[in-house]
Amino acid sequence: MEALLRPGTRPVLVDTSRFRSLRRVGRRIGSAAAPQSHGSEIYQDLSRRPPPSLLSSGETQPPPNARRENHLRDAKPFSYFLTDNYHRQHNYLRISVTERCNLRCTYCMPAEGVPLSPPAHLLTTPEIVYLSELFVKEGVTKIRLTGGEPTVRKDILPLMHEVGQLRSKGLQELCLTTNGISLHRKLDAMVGAGLTGINLSLDTLDPHQFQIMTRRKGFEAVMKSLERILEMNRLGAGIKLKLNVVVMRGVNEREIVPFVELGKSHDIEIRFIEYMPFDGNKWSRQKMLSYKEMVAIIQQSYPGLSKKQDESRNETSKTWQVPGFRGKVGFITSMTENFCGTCNRLRITGDGNLKVCLFGNSEVSLRDLLREGNNGEPLDWAAMEAIREMEMDRPQTPPTSTGQLARGERERGLLEVIGMAVKRKKEKHAGMGQLENMKNRPMILIGG
Repeated sequence: MEALLRPGTRPVLVDTSRFRSLRRVGRRIGSAAAPQSHGSEIYQDLSRRPPPSLLSSGETQPPPNARRENHLRDAKPFSYFLTDNYHRQHNYLRISVTERCNLRCTYCMPAEGVPLSPPAHLLTTPEIVYLSELFVKEGVTKIRLTGGEPTVRKDILPLMHEVGQLRSKGLQELCLTTNGISLHRKLDAMVGAGLTGINLSLDTLDPHQFQIMTRRKGFEAVMKSLERILEMNRLGAGIKLKLNVVVMRGVNEREIVPFVELGKSHDIEIRFIEYMPFDGNKWSRQKMLSYKEMVAIIQQSYPGLSKKQDESRNETSKTWQVPGFRGKVGFITSMTENFCGTCNRLRITGDGNLKVCLFGNSEVSLRDLLREGNNGEPLDWAAMEAIREMEMDRPQTPPTSTGQLARGERERGLLEVIGMAVKRKKEKHAGMGQLENMKNRPMILIGG
């Protein structure tokens, strides 16, 4: 058993003897253990990958200014439909692929659970792929699959493979938000399908506290998944890893520093999330620990913690780093310092509704529009192919002089509805004092 806090504080004890590379959780997550095969040979030879081919003799690269000019000259205008009235361009789509979850986290859903949609109301894999392709053609470069818990969806691997094929059409990142319970069994195949990033939800490093916060067992399985991600990254998989930690006063704030210390020798971003109100999670202002309070807690142990330049203007988290640590620390400050001005995210719920703001309660059904040509019934692959062929036979709007693609009737109808919803997006969401009194879905029915 190892204590994960500094002297003078209440220790959190974790039995780490079972984990090969998590020998000193909170200080050091792993040694360079020899990689093992987990039923997939995709990454067995990653450590021997040849370096990128060098320029042959006589070849020269254009100067940076010329490359930038070429990029600007060839760039297509961003989609009108995905641009709101505040000039925010939405190139990041989050798709909930299931409402089910194998945990019952207290901040995500009420103890009694939530009413689930009938199966016929949920998007099918062909419908998710169709919508993904539509958004990618309009300029979306990043798709995140969420839930519920996406790994419990029976066909998650074929679905991920299909979405991963959109890399040839402009998709750059395919990410997953997961609780990690069953991730270790599917991770190799997911990376083979094109997975580039994982947000792993883990709010405590104490197995007992884990069971209290999630109302389920499973801590060891999550740690096994974390270990497998780190192992694959040592082999060169290049998975961008973030740990999402929802912080609640009186519950897990004493674990902030141990979480930060996970990044001492590993390239992980620990993202602390301000506790947010959703239907059924019994939010209270007293339980919410603010971003500035979290920073102060870390600086008591690591005074050198400092703010870093964010990687992108659309980052949801404020990035900090402890000197000498490989990992970074992020803070998602939805409650105290919103980042609405640079929001580039749209969401599709498991039952097919487009949600333009996490905290907004206005939604529009894309599922119903998709199914109009199928008598309102769910679309399987055969039905989707029939609809595509029908679209091909109909007159299409020609490409515009600004480079917009030709579109069929169904695409036009969907894009017009999407565009109207995006144009209605507010400049910023409500703040504390209002959010907790607004009607919204439970988080599990929105998609994490």
